[in-house]
Order: sequence, then structure tokens, then C-alpha cells
Amino acid sequence: MDKLIEQFSLGLFVWQLVLFIGLVLLLKKFAWGPILNSVSEREDGIKDALDQAENARKEMQNLNADNERILKEARAERDTLLKEAREMKETIISEAKEEAQIQANKVVEQAQATIQSEKQAAISDLKNQVAELSISIAEKVVRGELSDQKKQTKLVEDLLKEVTIS
Repeated sequence: MDKLIEQFSLGLFVWQLVLFIGLVLLLKKFAWGPILNSVSEREDGIKDALDQAENARKEMQNLNADNERILKEARAERDTLLKEAREMKETIISEAKEEAQIQANKVVEQAQATIQSEKQAAISDLKNQVAELSISIAEKVVRGELSDQKKQTKLVEDLLKEVTIS
């Protein structure tokens, strides 16, 4: 009986071993392969996602660097435009000052010419008045010469008192 139990146990053991090996083979073919494949695919997906994330991070860094470069260029261009605008403003102001100075000089020259011509006209008019006055005095003196010396002197003095230069 012990032998029978021993044989039965051995037979049971063999059958359990066969079943276990069969189960392992079935699991390997139908379960582990797909499980390992899905794990491998998931691992590849995670690696791809990490690679894409790294690429996106690098791309963001590049974009940030490009943005900084563009900002620096824009600031430099703005500074250049402001400098040119200031220079243009200063040029316009200096040209306007020069033009104003030229116009002022022309006005002064015209005023001086007008003053000079009016002065000449006044001198000419004064000469005409003096000439008329001289002729008038000469007429009166000539008339008065026909009378005596005292009369002549008094006549000249009276004429001189009458004459006022205007």
C-alpha cells in the first residue's frame, strides 16, 4: 500500500508536472507573448513620448532663443530709428535756424536800404529847401542892398530869425 500510494503520488506528480509544463507553454504562447509585446510597445511608446518631450523642450529653447534674438534686433532697430529721428530733427532745426538767419539778414538789409534811400530823399529835400531859402534870402538881400547898410543888416537878421530849418 505504501508502494501504491507512492506510485500514485509519483503519477500525480508527473501529471502535475506535465500539466504545469503545458500550462507554462500555453501561457508563453498565448499570454506572455502578448503581455511582453504590450509591455514592450508601452515601453517604446513611453520612450517615444520622452523623445518627443525632449525635442519639444529643445524646440522651445530654440524658439525662446529666436525670440530673444528678434527682440534684441527689434530694440537695436528701434534705437537706430530713434537716433536717426533725433539727427533728422536736429538737422531740420539747424536748417530752419539758418534759413531764419538768412531771412532776418535779408530783412535787415532791406530795412537798411530803405533807411538809406529815405535818408537820401530827406537830404535831397533838405537841399532843395535850403536852395529855395537861399534864393529867397538872396532876393531879399538884393532888394535890401538898394537901401542903406543898416537896413541890409537888419534885413539879414530878420530873415535869419524867420528861417527855421524843419
